[in-house]
Amino acid sequence: MERRQTKQVKVGSFIMGSGNKITVQSMLNVPAHDVEGNVKQALALEKAGCQIIRAACPDMEAVKTIAALRENLSVPVVADIHFDHKLALACVDAGVTKIRINPGNIGSDENVKAVAKKCKNASVPIRIGVNSGSVEKEILAKHGGPTPLAMAESAMYHVRLLEKYDFDDIVISIKSSNVQNMIEAYKIVASLCDYPLHLGVTESGTERMGLIKSSIGIGALLAQGIGDTIRVSLTADPVKEVYAGYDILKAAGIETETPSLVSCPTCGRTKIDLISLANEVEERLRTIKKPIKVAVMGCVVNGPGEAREADIGIAGGDGCGIIFKKGEVLKKVSENAIVEELMKEIEKL
Repeated sequence: MERRQTKQVKVGSFIMGSGNKITVQSMLNVPAHDVEGNVKQALALEKAGCQIIRAACPDMEAVKTIAALRENLSVPVVADIHFDHKLALACVDAGVTKIRINPGNIGSDENVKAVAKKCKNASVPIRIGVNSGSVEKEILAKHGGPTPLAMAESAMYHVRLLEKYDFDDIVISIKSSNVQNMIEAYKIVASLCDYPLHLGVTESGTERMGLIKSSIGIGALLAQGIGDTIRVSLTADPVKEVYAGYDILKAAGIETETPSLVSCPTCGRTKIDLISLANEVEERLRTIKKPIKVAVMGCVVNGPGEAREADIGIAGGDGCGIIFKKGEVLKKVSENAIVEELMKEIEKL
């Protein structure tokens, strides 16, 4: 798959854009003034593998939270700013790594100019965040609603505002809760500029439906080489957003440095609790940093045969199971010991 060629934008220790890895982001959902709570949640996200963490900054009191996050995290921190450009200026002073704004809602051109100048002097990039609910009234009227063309026009309007003041360390997001509109809007913007794109389906829903919608929207764009960083927005624990982000990258064949899991859907031949086994193996693999394929299969028919390309795997029997490697049986173990024995073999790889 050929990636879209873009300008490169430095965000802390990461470089977004052409030739660089696609990063996984999430956003804190602890009340903005709860400094200790935000730091605790951010550390949990960092431990889960979150590479960029965003936090809301609704007022000056919340700038203290941004400063505390920068002091306690090793990953980049993004301040989410709306309406008051002075909050963006204060967050830059607090050491934030990146600012997320909608340049059209922070007041006059002079306010935009002040933020652009401050960010440029501090080498702080800006993400222009447009979604279907933030498109300007005149653009909505022109297009008859928040269509893909309307969202794209809004995004490019904000880009030109920043470029007007000689600022081009820009990342763009054009999110919608309508998956098809989201896909089309990103494709339009991708054709109009060379800035890195932050992918996401906004207000995507619960953990179940949100993951489905995000997988379709984000996955469709990734499959076309579009996208440089992603966030899976879920009405759930943000840690689950991180896991979902990596799972989407794995399914798209982009994240190849951590284990991938294949498992069969079970059938009448299955005589082992394969569903529980697969879930347990999936959780155990989250801490493994090896580019391997692991198989969890329900019987010997679908075990070493169908999953012969797996680096390591298990196949169930009647209260027992076998461990196999590249299609060759290594040993037979009891059902209670099968996961532990599998993990021991994985450690050897």
